Amino acid sequence: MTGLPPGLPPGLPPGATIGILGGGQLGRMSALAAAALGYRAHVYAPEPDGPGMQVAAARTVAGYDDAAALAAFAAAVDVVTFEFENVPAATLDTLAPLVPCRPGVEALRIGQDRIREKRFFEAAGLPVGPWREVTDRPGLDAAIAAIGLPAVLKTTRLGYDGRGQAVLRSPADLDPAWDRLHPRPLILEAFIPFEREVSAIAARGADGACVTFDATENRHRDHILDLSLAPAPIPDPVAAAARAHVARLAQALDLVGVLALELFLLPDGRLLANEMAPRPHNSGHWTLDACLHSQFALHVRAVAGLPLPDPHRHHDAVMRNLVGPESHAAWPALAARGDVALHLYGKSDARPGRKMGHATRLLPLGALDSAPDPHGLSPL
Repeated sequence: MTGLPPGLPPGLPPGATIGILGGGQLGRMSALAAAALGYRAHVYAPEPDGPGMQVAAARTVAGYDDAAALAAFAAAVDVVTFEFENVPAATLDTLAPLVPCRPGVEALRIGQDRIREKRFFEAAGLPVGPWREVTDRPGLDAAIAAIGLPAVLKTTRLGYDGRGQAVLRSPADLDPAWDRLHPRPLILEAFIPFEREVSAIAARGADGACVTFDATENRHRDHILDLSLAPAPIPDPVAAAARAHVARLAQALDLVGVLALELFLLPDGRLLANEMAPRPHNSGHWTLDACLHSQFALHVRAVAGLPLPDPHRHHDAVMRNLVGPESHAAWPALAARGDVALHLYGKSDARPGRKMGHATRLLPLGALDSAPDPHGLSPL
């Protein structure tokens, strides 16, 4: 018995175990959300002391290609999810015959490959900027002839936080970029003169029901997300379009869990889909404190087969990543503030560029609409 009201689909009962592939901070926050709903989290990762491992009820330290360890993991959990999309798809192929895997291996495969991703966006009816697949050096010249300069050349796999890409501004940039970027094929994307970057997050249940969070504006520093403003200070129709795009994508993927979609807002008000992440996302961390139900809670609910309530944002929020030693050093001052929620990830080595935590400043509803400088409302 699940204890759910009559007529609702059954979900996992309290006490069930949710398996999480990956031991990073997203796994940590997912495990904490699972615990709040009465579930146990079993984290599987190659690293023994990652942020997720520190809060898990059970742990497996093994490689993602360890068939025996994966079989034992599957036998110990009731459902499996993942906290980052670079878990090998072959790992889910091994697990899927043994235990339900959500959001699903197809969403993982698409999220791992920028060319598959762009093709799927187009097939789902999402607007995208000009792009070309590049398989060899003459193909790069042909792609440049079609798209023009400036453009961005990227690896199709394993690129994040600005890694695995190069901005091409003149023909002299082509050879160095081609020689540096691996593996191939690569993808060439038009350089989009966007006004803002916006993200939207949806949660979709096993029954197909879908809810979305408010669109968020994201600002970056050194190619790493620095600041998120929720709700994004953009016109209501644009915000509604961002939410509609991510909901359409979640349905097209037949995804069960949380999906984030990054979009470029052009000066004329159009949105172009950039990248997706079939998992909780850095730009949704503000939901932990400004919503009744966070992205992590809704991801756990979806994976467990529970109904998905409206997230209900009760505050405006400004979230800042604490990246590297300098930002991390601010934690005592942030911990002393009554208007800031501080989240530290349990990482011991504050290396430059490493995400050590985040802080969210809560503001009255409507505060971002009237703020002359939303950046000035940052926790730091």
